Amino acid sequence: MFTPASIGDIYDAHVAFVARMARGLGVPVAAVDDVVQDVFLVVHRKLGEFEGRAQLRTWIARIVLNVVRGHRRDHARVRASEAFEDDAFIDPQGKSPDEVALEREAVRLLGEILDAMPEEQRVVFVLAEIEGLEMAEVAESLSINVNTAYSRLRLARKEYERGVQRLRAKDAWRRR
Repeated sequence: MFTPASIGDIYDAHVAFVARMARGLGVPVAAVDDVVQDVFLVVHRKLGEFEGRAQLRTWIARIVLNVVRGHRRDHARVRASEAFEDDAFIDPQGKSPDEVALEREAVRLLGEILDAMPEEQRVVFVLAEIEGLEMAEVAESLSINVNTAYSRLRLARKEYERGVQRLRAKDAWRRR
């Protein structure tokens, strides 16, 4: 059985991951702290059941997915682009105001693209491409076959490319 030093150590090691994942899954900025708190309450309550067969991060990702689903049931679904409105994804250190503005716009556009993705694809995309989980971890987190995870990621990447093309076309049209 897995026995960490403390729930505080787990929190410190994974809080940023949980917050980013919640944002990427469409949780509004105003609700992220509540979702993070709910995730770590579940982690604390179920830690004794964690057997260590999966990586801790994978187990926590599964809890995040379940908490976010519950949050969506309890609240109206908020667009992913709204979840990306804060500066959590931007590090302004040593950057010009123009660079920071460009990064903010890129993050906002990523949120728009994620909004257009079906949820199954968006979840895999966020876990694999944004959070950097290995596909085996993604599959385990979602309780799906690895090949299914790869298939969803392939479809999500195509949807991402379509979204980028749509945004480029929209931008080109505006510049006329």
